[in-house]
Amino acid sequence: MTDIIPTVRLDQWLWAARFFRTRSLAKQAIETGRVEIDGQRAKASRGVRVGDRLGVTRGEERFDVDVLGLSTERGAAPIAQLLYAETDESKQRREQARAERTAMRDGYRAPEQRPDKRARRLIRALGDIDAT
Repeated sequence: MTDIIPTVRLDQWLWAARFFRTRSLAKQAIETGRVEIDGQRAKASRGVRVGDRLGVTRGEERFDVDVLGLSTERGAAPIAQLLYAETDESKQRREQARAERTAMRDGYRAPEQRPDKRARRLIRALGDIDAT
Protein backbone atom coordinates (compact mmCIF):
# COMPACT_ATOMS: atom_id res chain seq x y z
CA MET A 1 0.00 0.00 0.00
CA THR A 2 1.35 3.45 -0.89
CA ASP A 3 1.59 6.22 1.66
CA ILE A 4 0.14 9.55 0.67
CA ILE A 5 2.75 12.26 1.19
CA PRO A 6 1.02 15.48 2.26
CA THR A 7 1.71 18.45 0.02
CA VAL A 8 0.60 22.06 -0.18
CA ARG A 9 0.42 24.26 -3.25
CA LEU A 10 3.56 26.36 -3.60
CA ASP A 11 1.71 29.69 -3.83
CA GLN A 12 -0.34 28.84 -0.73
CA TRP A 13 2.75 27.84 1.25
CA LEU A 14 4.65 31.02 0.32
CA TRP A 15 1.65 33.08 1.41
CA ALA A 16 1.22 31.12 4.66
CA ALA A 17 4.96 31.41 5.42
CA ARG A 18 4.66 35.19 4.91
CA PHE A 19 7.11 35.53 2.05
CA PHE A 20 4.44 37.44 0.09
CA ARG A 21 1.51 39.55 1.23
CA THR A 22 -1.05 37.92 -1.06
CA ARG A 23 -1.36 34.65 -2.92
CA SER A 24 -1.56 36.51 -6.21
CA LEU A 25 1.83 38.15 -5.49
CA ALA A 26 3.23 34.72 -4.67
CA LYS A 27 1.81 33.32 -7.89
CA GLN A 28 3.24 36.22 -9.90
CA ALA A 29 6.70 35.68 -8.36
CA ILE A 30 6.53 31.98 -9.22
CA GLU A 31 5.49 32.68 -12.81
CA THR A 32 8.33 35.18 -13.31
CA GLY A 33 10.91 32.64 -12.12
CA ARG A 34 11.77 34.19 -8.77
CA VAL A 35 10.94 30.98 -6.88
CA GLU A 36 12.75 27.67 -7.32
CA ILE A 37 12.26 24.27 -5.76
CA ASP A 38 15.46 22.25 -5.48
CA GLY A 39 17.10 24.50 -8.10
CA GLN A 40 14.33 24.19 -10.70
CA ARG A 41 11.61 26.63 -11.72
CA ALA A 42 8.22 25.60 -10.50
CA LYS A 43 4.56 26.25 -11.20
CA ALA A 44 2.19 27.75 -8.63
CA SER A 45 0.29 24.47 -8.36
CA ARG A 46 3.40 22.42 -7.61
CA GLY A 47 3.20 20.60 -4.31
CA VAL A 48 5.65 21.53 -1.57
CA ARG A 49 6.79 18.76 0.77
CA VAL A 50 8.68 18.81 4.02
CA GLY A 51 12.38 18.66 3.21
CA ASP A 52 12.22 20.63 -0.05
CA ARG A 53 14.73 23.45 -0.52
CA LEU A 54 13.28 26.67 -1.90
CA GLY A 55 15.06 29.65 -3.40
CA VAL A 56 12.91 32.78 -3.10
CA THR A 57 13.94 36.13 -4.55
CA ARG A 58 12.01 39.05 -3.09
CA GLY A 59 13.14 42.49 -4.17
CA GLU A 60 16.90 42.65 -3.68
CA GLU A 61 16.96 39.77 -1.21
CA ARG A 62 17.33 36.08 -1.93
CA PHE A 63 16.26 33.49 0.63
CA ASP A 64 17.36 29.85 0.53
CA VAL A 65 15.11 27.94 2.90
CA ASP A 66 14.38 24.36 3.87
CA VAL A 67 10.71 23.49 4.34
CA LEU A 68 10.06 22.23 7.88
CA GLY A 69 6.27 22.33 8.00
CA LEU A 70 3.20 22.70 5.82
CA SER A 71 0.29 25.06 6.22
CA THR A 72 -2.49 26.47 4.06
CA GLU A 73 -3.52 29.07 6.62
CA ARG A 74 -1.76 32.36 7.18
CA GLY A 75 -1.06 32.86 10.86
CA ALA A 76 1.06 35.05 13.07
CA ALA A 77 4.66 35.72 12.01
CA PRO A 78 6.26 33.65 14.82
CA ILE A 79 4.16 30.66 13.76
CA ALA A 80 4.95 31.20 10.08
CA GLN A 81 8.68 31.20 10.84
CA LEU A 82 8.33 27.66 12.16
CA LEU A 83 7.42 26.48 8.66
CA TYR A 84 10.96 26.98 7.30
CA ALA A 85 14.61 27.29 8.25
CA GLU A 86 16.86 29.66 6.34
CA THR A 87 20.31 28.29 5.49
CA ASP A 88 23.37 29.86 7.10
CA GLU A 89 24.85 30.79 3.70
CA SER A 90 21.65 32.61 2.80
CA LYS A 91 21.67 34.58 6.07
CA GLN A 92 25.31 35.59 5.60
CA ARG A 93 24.73 36.60 1.97
CA ARG A 94 21.72 38.75 2.91
CA GLU A 95 23.59 40.42 5.80
CA GLN A 96 26.56 41.18 3.53
CA ALA A 97 24.28 42.68 0.86
CA ARG A 98 22.52 44.77 3.50
CA ALA A 99 25.88 46.03 4.80
CA GLU A 100 26.95 46.95 1.25
CA ARG A 101 23.72 48.90 0.66
CA THR A 102 24.22 50.72 3.97
CA ALA A 103 27.83 51.56 3.07
CA MET A 104 26.73 53.01 -0.26
CA ARG A 105 24.35 55.35 1.58
CA ASP A 106 27.04 56.57 4.00
CA GLY A 107 27.94 60.19 3.50
CA TYR A 108 24.55 61.10 2.04
CA ARG A 109 22.53 63.53 4.09
CA ALA A 110 18.97 64.33 3.15
CA PRO A 111 18.19 68.05 2.99
CA GLU A 112 16.77 69.46 6.19
CA GLN A 113 14.19 71.59 4.39
CA ARG A 114 12.60 72.00 0.99
CA PRO A 115 14.55 73.96 -1.61
CA ASP A 116 13.68 77.66 -1.85
CA LYS A 117 12.89 79.49 -5.07
CA ARG A 118 16.55 80.10 -5.96
CA ALA A 119 17.55 76.49 -5.28
CA ARG A 120 14.64 75.21 -7.41
CA ARG A 121 15.83 77.37 -10.31
CA LEU A 122 19.36 75.97 -9.94
CA ILE A 123 18.02 72.42 -9.86
CA ARG A 124 15.99 73.05 -13.02
CA ALA A 125 19.02 74.63 -14.71
CA LEU A 126 21.18 71.60 -13.88
CA GLY A 127 18.53 69.32 -15.28
CA ASP A 128 18.59 71.21 -18.58
CA ILE A 129 22.32 70.56 -19.10
CA ASP A 130 21.59 67.21 -20.77
CA ALA A 131 19.03 68.80 -23.12
CA THR A 132 21.58 71.00 -24.88
